[in-house]
Amino acid sequence: MIQRRFVRETVLQAVYAYLQSGESVSHIISTLLKENLKEDAEALRFGERLFVLTLEQTDDWDAIIEQHIKNWEIGRLALIDKIILYIALSELTNFPDIPTKVTINEAIDIAKKYSTAKSGRFVNGILDASLIQLQKEQKISKTGRGLIG
Repeated sequence: MIQRRFVRETVLQAVYAYLQSGESVSHIISTLLKENLKEDAEALRFGERLFVLTLEQTDDWDAIIEQHIKNWEIGRLALIDKIILYIALSELTNFPDIPTKVTINEAIDIAKKYSTAKSGRFVNGILDASLIQLQKEQKISKTGRGLIG
């Protein structure tokens, strides 16, 4: 069974590849996601859904991120940090079975691994503020034990 952390890291690579290469979504899915996640059908479904939803909502995520970065322009953010935020925001709003704390902690850990030393704190701050905003706007629906809050 493939760990969700590995799936999230693979989605990060896939979104980065898509944004940098100009290749089609289907090409990235078949070459990156399916190749890396083919051993686990559930992980592949999660990865494909997270990848597609992330790309579909980048304009929404930019608008949310811009509200929470102080004295900075979104175009100046490190691409990896921005993609990590996109993925986390997609997961927060589209996966009711994943606790918000898990999503945020995963994003922080992935930022520490793939970006700069300060990226973990930056991602944490943006996601904490975004979570409050999204909850106020009722755009986050978590159900089940341990999923509320």
